[in-house]
Amino acid sequence: MASLKIQKRLASSILKCGKRRVWIDPNESSEISLANSREEVRKLIRDGFVLKKPVQVHSRARANRRLEAKKKGRHSGTGKRRGTRNARTPPKLLWLRRQRVLRRLLKKYRESKKIDRHFYHETYLKAKGNIFKNKRVLIEYIHKEKAERAQQKVLSQQVAARKLKETKKGAKAAPKE
Repeated sequence: MASLKIQKRLASSILKCGKRRVWIDPNESSEISLANSREEVRKLIRDGFVLKKPVQVHSRARANRRLEAKKKGRHSGTGKRRGTRNARTPPKLLWLRRQRVLRRLLKKYRESKKIDRHFYHETYLKAKGNIFKNKRVLIEYIHKEKAERAQQKVLSQQVAARKLKETKKGAKAAPKE
């Protein structure tokens, strides 16, 4: 059995692959050992004595299965954690997410005329000032505040009507004197 090191190197260069992927027919080793030029190796490739082996499979099945489990929340216990709590999810990121959610809601309410621009500005600043823990709390606050303001408006209208009535009464009563 002659050494086929040179032939393997030439074949890998011609086939544009690594030496591991070059297959040399063991039955034709004597004929192959005579080939010492690229041209001769090309002829051997054409004849099928030297082949390029297929790429070995590198399956991601196990990796995908693990990722599925991780999505469900597995493999994330205390023993699997490297960073601190703040490194894993920084408070700033949580703050950003919350602000974006609240601001998006406020914008939607303003555009749909559920709140006026003054109330929008007020609540926007309150959201920035960390008054609302989450979206639900903000919605509750808006509903409560709107109801309160509506009630206030009704009361102020009643007071105005009463005053007007009294002034009319006073105006009628004045000429008698």
